[in-house]
Amino acid sequence: MHQSQLAKKIEQKVAVTCVMGLGYVGLPEAVSFARAGYRVIGVDINSERVNQVNAGSSYIPDVEAAPLASLVRAGRLSATRDFDVLREADCICICVPTPLRKTGDPDISHVLAAVEAIRASLHREQLIILESTTYPGSTEEAALPVLGSTGLKVGHDFYLAFSPERINPGDSRYSPASIPRVIGGITPRCREMAMTFFRQVVDRVIPVSSARAAEMVKLLENSFRSVNIGLVNELALMCRNFDLDVWEIVDAAGTKPFGFMPFYPGPGLGGHCIPVDPVYLSWKARANGFEPRFIDLATAVNAAMPGHVTALIAESLNRQRKSLNGSRILVMGVAYKANVGDTRESPAVEIIRRLRGAGATVTYHDPWVPELSEVDPALKSLPLTAKLVQGQDIVLIVTDHRSIDYGWLVRHAELVVDTRNATQGVRRGRHKVVKL
Repeated sequence: MHQSQLAKKIEQKVAVTCVMGLGYVGLPEAVSFARAGYRVIGVDINSERVNQVNAGSSYIPDVEAAPLASLVRAGRLSATRDFDVLREADCICICVPTPLRKTGDPDISHVLAAVEAIRASLHREQLIILESTTYPGSTEEAALPVLGSTGLKVGHDFYLAFSPERINPGDSRYSPASIPRVIGGITPRCREMAMTFFRQVVDRVIPVSSARAAEMVKLLENSFRSVNIGLVNELALMCRNFDLDVWEIVDAAGTKPFGFMPFYPGPGLGGHCIPVDPVYLSWKARANGFEPRFIDLATAVNAAMPGHVTALIAESLNRQRKSLNGSRILVMGVAYKANVGDTRESPAVEIIRRLRGAGATVTYHDPWVPELSEVDPALKSLPLTAKLVQGQDIVLIVTDHRSIDYGWLVRHAELVVDTRNATQGVRRGRHKVVKL
């Protein structure tokens, strides 16, 4: 049987593995399989990434440079822009971006390009696993017809499955091996082959009935977070009207040992998943005649938070008899979350655009992000000095990086707007802090 032949190569760790896309998902996965003993080839259209991998240099904070370099020297890991290497592959993981278009619609063009490249070199005894987040039905409706056009039969000649990535950048509590993988196949044999593959690098695999089910699992995970963050963001706006501290309310509610899970407010959603995944689900639901009101409402609440932060800054300046137009604002942190350098969908970008549009002069400091090219003109991170802080009308905390001394920041600032509760432990100068 073809299946047993490929399964044997996987179990003996002689199956050549290709990872398409060497970003926050792909590079850690490539390293995981290389460390497990496989020969791994990373494929990426970004020549800088390819060169860095081949030089043994890591550009992902969660991937340490020394182990990466060791795997490259041992011949276990390499990278290329040449899609012809897919002909060598026994197993292919698709870890390419799936952003939103400017219209807000899903953009799976990178996935389709990857599938087309695989089609050109598809052969018997090949396993293809899509990991990029996408809408339910993508694997079956978009990937399968392209691969099936070769005349090879899925589940017999080749194997196609979906297993959603579960990367959480900057999270040191959970290693990739400790995070269970959900797996759904186009056929039961496809699922079993993918399970055999992932069992080599993770402690637990979770089978579901289909690729479509696995796709929906991913969207549920992040829609759950989006909806709950939307709820607590709305609660934060309410608490300002009631003159209450929303963080105190959430922390107290979190002491309940059942029926409650704490989520915290913020300046808006960011990252490669939470702002994007619910939109994929809503888009597909509408295409099937269903109106996803609950998810859309949460998306709207979260999307409005950068505007609320801008209004809060204007209100805070007003109380100082100052105008937003002409004010000097230092943004502390532009990454989408603490202790990472990832600015994808970061609310800081929208906030900076709004502040500039209102006539403010905006600078920023972020030890993880040396340059912010998502705004025009681009900005560079400034060294954090007392002179810089003292020269601002407002210091705005958007990202609560651990390396910042917030007590020092409050002491030197004239006024601080804190959207992350980063100043929670600061006692001296509390009167200068305005919380979300």
